[in-house]
Amino acid sequence: MENQNVPELFGSLVFDDRVMRARLSDDVYASLKKTIDENVRLDEQVADAVAEEMKNWAIENGATHFTHWFQPLTGVTAEKHDSFISPSPDGGVLMEFSGKELIKGEPDASSFPSGGLRATFEARGYTAWDPTSFAFIKDHTLCIPTAFCSYSGEALDKKTPLLRSMQAINRQAKRILKLFGTEANYVRTSVGPEQEYFLVDQEVFNKRPDLIYTGRTLFGAMPPRGQEMDDHYFGVIKPRVNEFMEDLNKELWKLGILAKTEHNEVAPAQHELAPIYSTTNVATDSNQLTMEIMKKVASRHGMVCLLHEKPFAGVNGSGKHNNWSIGTDTGINLLSPGKTPYENAQFLLFLCAVIQAVDDYQDLLRLSVATAGNDHRLGANEAPPAIISVFLGDELSAILKAIKEDKPYEGTEDVVMKLGVHSIPSFSRDTTDRNRTSPFAFTGNKFEFRSLGSSNSIACCNIMLNASVAESLKQYADELEGAADFETALHDLIKRVITDHQRILFDGNGYGDEWIKEATEVRGLSNLKTTADAMPHLLDEKNKKMLMEHKVFTEAELQSRCEIMLENYVKTVNIEGNTMVDMVRKNYLPAIERYLFRLAETTSLMKSVSANVKCNYEVSTMERLSELTDHILDSVKALEDDLDKFKSLDDVFESSAFVRDEMLPSMETLRGYVDEAEMLTSQNDWPFPSYGQLLFSVK
Repeated sequence: MENQNVPELFGSLVFDDRVMRARLSDDVYASLKKTIDENVRLDEQVADAVAEEMKNWAIENGATHFTHWFQPLTGVTAEKHDSFISPSPDGGVLMEFSGKELIKGEPDASSFPSGGLRATFEARGYTAWDPTSFAFIKDHTLCIPTAFCSYSGEALDKKTPLLRSMQAINRQAKRILKLFGTEANYVRTSVGPEQEYFLVDQEVFNKRPDLIYTGRTLFGAMPPRGQEMDDHYFGVIKPRVNEFMEDLNKELWKLGILAKTEHNEVAPAQHELAPIYSTTNVATDSNQLTMEIMKKVASRHGMVCLLHEKPFAGVNGSGKHNNWSIGTDTGINLLSPGKTPYENAQFLLFLCAVIQAVDDYQDLLRLSVATAGNDHRLGANEAPPAIISVFLGDELSAILKAIKEDKPYEGTEDVVMKLGVHSIPSFSRDTTDRNRTSPFAFTGNKFEFRSLGSSNSIACCNIMLNASVAESLKQYADELEGAADFETALHDLIKRVITDHQRILFDGNGYGDEWIKEATEVRGLSNLKTTADAMPHLLDEKNKKMLMEHKVFTEAELQSRCEIMLENYVKTVNIEGNTMVDMVRKNYLPAIERYLFRLAETTSLMKSVSANVKCNYEVSTMERLSELTDHILDSVKALEDDLDKFKSLDDVFESSAFVRDEMLPSMETLRGYVDEAEMLTSQNDWPFPSYGQLLFSVK
């Protein structure tokens, strides 16, 4: 990136606030800012003026088309391109773009997952401009971030419920702040999602059907060296990877994405990119773009970027840590403890709201990160367990314990609090160690939700987090607004919440078997190990009631999402199962047979030369490989039977349970036999690149 002026490069393809201030009239700019900051409806004439300047700016930067860029329930983004051209009377063309085209688009709603919200013949759907997320240029196309809904108004995307959840937490948080005399026009959550990924050589990738079809290796024996030496983490970045990272940064910065940190991760070929956090809906858009651009840039460099949560068995998978905070438009981080007693009291109440939310809606947080890919990762050594718990650290835990027991906190010199507790300290940064085994950890002035998979949209977990915290805040506001003595009521409320939700707080080792037993048998926490276990809880009455009361989802939207996510789960595993059968029938069994034939020929020839030749290696290898081929054949037949039975199941809840209980164990059994056969078969006869070739392919 030589001779690049990063401040000039940053946001150069974004119609951001700098561009709007420079190009829009004062009145138009002021009206648009009011829409963005205060959720005020946009005037039609203002929309026309914005559209005209947006078009002119886009054309000046090489754009010829525009698209409403949205996030349907496929897990990836969608776009339909229209050119700016319009016929002119003289036979030429005019370049036009109206406020109506800016505000509303009309994609085919029947062609996207709807979970029954849309019939096949009901095609009409709408995209609606989200002015709080800046338009940008990608591939010579002006991309306008939008929400996506059906003709009858149901949300068919991930952005609409996210924006609703942000409105919900804004409403309830402002009620709480008013009680403390804190001024704020709006309260917003912010997110910084750390993104992990693998890079493998394109040529090697192209020889693995499982990677091509499913994004993960369905077979593969471990190489002699994996991540045992701990030398890849934060190690020197390889030249080819460094060139990729430089190119990636350049592309992300052009789009105003705050790419900040890059480094090698623990597993060979694994890396991480972390941005500076931004408003949640903007961060969601940016992360979707980041994943797309990672793949494009990797391809330029002869590599493939793998975003599957567990592309390789036996080494760390990839997650996406969701660093979540909540703050006001006046710059107050509501999860920063502060230095004055009143700020501390306010902080403690918001802290309690998060603790209660995670406890009351642990099932919603778990299912918000549930996918077939992430099921392979959660509970492994690189990821927290499926059990949701909150880590606060020693100091903050001690403070809450003091409040619960009405005792002075002995950590620092006495400072009398109006909560009846002594010496709440200032501990805004790094007062405790990090707990990498915790799903939900306090890290100084924010919470890090570590359970997300690397390919997940961050919208899903932030919808549930925003909504559940909004519910806690609503309960607190309802109670405190009518209190005769605010300070006493506040103290009693915080003490009660800490006492009632103590079970969700855990600062120990989340990987230990003893924690699983304590969590489930003593504390009563849920342990939803798979998507099939977790997703049906979206329709639990308490969850539906909360999400509907805060107007985040309608009942029909909840039903549809449950079906869509379970369908995604079973279809993903079904594709994996069919891929395994295809590879075994067409490649693995024929390859083992060829090797057995060569061994038999060699053995026969050697024995014909001398009866004293024992051929121990040849004979023992043939015997075990022959046994393995029988096991592989039986196992692939069993998997084929499962796949046939799967086709006969119409109910998505029944089919997801079948996939969990029958198909996945059959796949695991088949893999075990094939992987053992790989270790006994000549590399020259093995049909696909090995784990070693994949993990160490990029130099």
